[in-house]
Amino acid sequence: MTTHLDTHLRTHCAIDTDGRITFRLPQVPASRPQLLLRLRPKKGRPETTLHHLDLEPGRADGDLHAVLEPHRALDEGRWDLYLLPEPEAERQRLRPGLKDLRALVDGHLRDRPSPVTVRIPYVTKDGFLALRAWRRTAHAEARTIDVTQQAVTVEARLHGAELREDATVRLRLRGTGTVRDLRPRIDGDGRGFSFTAGQEDLTGGPEAPGRIWDAFVRPAADAPPVRIGRLLDDVADRKHVFVYPALTAGGSSARPYFTVDNDLAIEVTPT
Repeated sequence: MTTHLDTHLRTHCAIDTDGRITFRLPQVPASRPQLLLRLRPKKGRPETTLHHLDLEPGRADGDLHAVLEPHRALDEGRWDLYLLPEPEAERQRLRPGLKDLRALVDGHLRDRPSPVTVRIPYVTKDGFLALRAWRRTAHAEARTIDVTQQAVTVEARLHGAELREDATVRLRLRGTGTVRDLRPRIDGDGRGFSFTAGQEDLTGGPEAPGRIWDAFVRPAADAPPVRIGRLLDDVADRKHVFVYPALTAGGSSARPYFTVDNDLAIEVTPT
């Protein structure tokens, strides 16, 4: 299937508090137009997952409308959007119009059931409209990150699960089996928690310099680890937007950051 990239079609979108996304684009000369959502494959892999949404004329404005309901599960990843004028026609990639994401701004204030699903419309680096989707059994939303000369303190809230008395925060050294378990401070509702990682947790040991610690919380001693990150607002890519200072001690510098998947990690580098 060939793809026409030089389209000037602008697609407006709006999302409500339930996660329902409404797309709107101008009328096109087509009898059975559809909006095509394509899960972007990894480099060198073929595409495998497509979703089709019917485009219907709106009663008031005459534009074409399509609705992505919140219960329609999207696999975690990045979804590119196309206009499909006919079922076997050439797909046309869509440019962004107005994006109304106001309902997402305070999304971290609402508790989410399991599975935790998130969809954020965004503009790609080459100027096209896309969706960033997450779908996780549970998720720990990082709220505030405070860096001092002695430690990194993170406040977070768990969605899709509850914290027990034996809950732990786990820092896992990426690419190794090395972990550090920390005892979190748990709020009375069993959802909110915070933890502090000191110099000895982040810079101690010969394996730490030049490596990355990924952050998780284990809701109970026998529960699987849940990734800590920041997903519940209107920012699809946080890595280069939220930049934190570094904790420097013992010949190493430790800096918290968000990965390309908006997950929390701490990078340790020699100084």
